[in-house]
Amino acid sequence: MSNELAPLTDPGLPEHVHRKADVDPRAAKKAERQVGILFLLSVVGTLLFIYAYVGIDESIFIFLPVLGNTNAHQLFLGLGLAMALFFIGMAAVHWAKTLMPDHEVIDQRKEQRSKDEDRSAFVSTVKERAGEAGLGRRPFIKRTMGLALGLVGLSPILLLRDLGPLPENELNETNWKAGTRLVTDPGDRPIKPSDLEVGGVAQVQPAFPEGKVRHLDDIGKDSVLLIRIRPEEFNLDAERLSWTHEGIIAFSKICSHMGCAVALYEQTTKHLLCPCHQSTFDVTRAAKVIFGPAARPLPQLAITVDSEGYLVAKAPFNQAVGPSFWERDSK
Repeated sequence: MSNELAPLTDPGLPEHVHRKADVDPRAAKKAERQVGILFLLSVVGTLLFIYAYVGIDESIFIFLPVLGNTNAHQLFLGLGLAMALFFIGMAAVHWAKTLMPDHEVIDQRKEQRSKDEDRSAFVSTVKERAGEAGLGRRPFIKRTMGLALGLVGLSPILLLRDLGPLPENELNETNWKAGTRLVTDPGDRPIKPSDLEVGGVAQVQPAFPEGKVRHLDDIGKDSVLLIRIRPEEFNLDAERLSWTHEGIIAFSKICSHMGCAVALYEQTTKHLLCPCHQSTFDVTRAAKVIFGPAARPLPQLAITVDSEGYLVAKAPFNQAVGPSFWERDSK
């Protein structure tokens, strides 16, 4: 028995099988329409992306009441961009599989730079194959592809809109003003001091005028925690003590570290705790930071009662709510 291996032979290319579009003009025209339709579907996706970015407003809630404004933007931005890119890819694949030349060509590996005649032959082959792709003979594909690629190319430019306009003073301001009633969240029910027991905590929002809609940004900036302790347990100066009412003190619910919701209250220690990074605030000392990464106390809302005995704000927050930002009022 011989241990010698049989010499390798070149099997060559398999026999070429023509596609239906190669031999049937009607099939080729049908494939061309399919590619064009896929490009047009990409255009629809891009237009949905643009509409979601600049045009979605409260009217969307009529059809999708469970979505908030932010969630609607995120959903339709994602769907629009996914459709735009997916159908461009599908059109390119379908075009390549049904209409572009599928002849296999063998090119021998060359060492370093090819000969001039080989390079010229390559350029000629590319031009020849480009002509066989039929882009010039198929204007419907050319136009729809140009429209789809052109529109989807505008999407990154559209995102530059996020660079402006500047927020100006929006980050410093909330809807709390002198005389604004405190109402329960949820429920929007006005609160009297007697509604809150010693040791009790309530989450409240400012009362909005009738017909005004509370947006997600309002909820984020305006949320307040009401806490009631015994008045003698406060360790405050005279000014800060005047911001309380019968042992009730009000702080922003938004952590001054990273903007999480300060959601835990330890009744025994009188401490508020942020669950995200464990910043801890002492209620008896105007939410002074006693542990964790937060660099400043929670903003305090001065409160009193109106003529009907309901709790109202005496003034806006004493400082901007939430995390620090450039040019934040540092008082």
